[in-house]
Amino acid sequence: MSAIRLLVLGAVRVRGRAHGYQVRADLESWGAHEWSTAKPGSIYHALKQMARQGLLRDHDVAPSTAGGPPRKEYEITDEGTAAYFELLREALVSVDAGPDVLSAAVGFLVDLPRPEAVALLRRRVAALEKWRRSVVEHYEPERGPESQGHVGEVLDLWVHTAESGAQWTRGLIARIEGGAYSFAGEGGEPFAGLVTEG
Repeated sequence: MSAIRLLVLGAVRVRGRAHGYQVRADLESWGAHEWSTAKPGSIYHALKQMARQGLLRDHDVAPSTAGGPPRKEYEITDEGTAAYFELLREALVSVDAGPDVLSAAVGFLVDLPRPEAVALLRRRVAALEKWRRSVVEHYEPERGPESQGHVGEVLDLWVHTAESGAQWTRGLIARIEGGAYSFAGEGGEPFAGLVTEG
């Protein structure tokens, strides 16, 4: 699963219609260039590729001042919206995806209805607990990693990663159930203040 696809589709969706520089500026303002592959080249490549795939629609909006191709704006298509929500839901429950994918999904979590977001996060906790159980079939954390040589450190890392991931997710669930944030369908603006000017 690619964080860049989710990030770009989500950024265009949040704006409604945006040119590449706006998408790049929004993602950079969210710090995505620090924790994902959302670098300028990959953003522009993703925009063009997803336009070819029918996930985005491009519009020529202004002639180039430098003599190149006209400036384009992008908007998400129905197919792109379906792909975006599929990626978002999958990223929230997958324990195999990297932290960049989870970070992208959490950034767009409020685009879902609150009950669905909580249900998906509960599935994530269950998947993390299942992963931990599968690791401890081969490793006894109470004996310590040294009991299995240096490979025990890998198993210990997995146990701690599963435990801390589940703990963090439970905390997020509690905050959401406690009324934190504005979610889709609640009448607010979930992404208010999160897009750059211009």
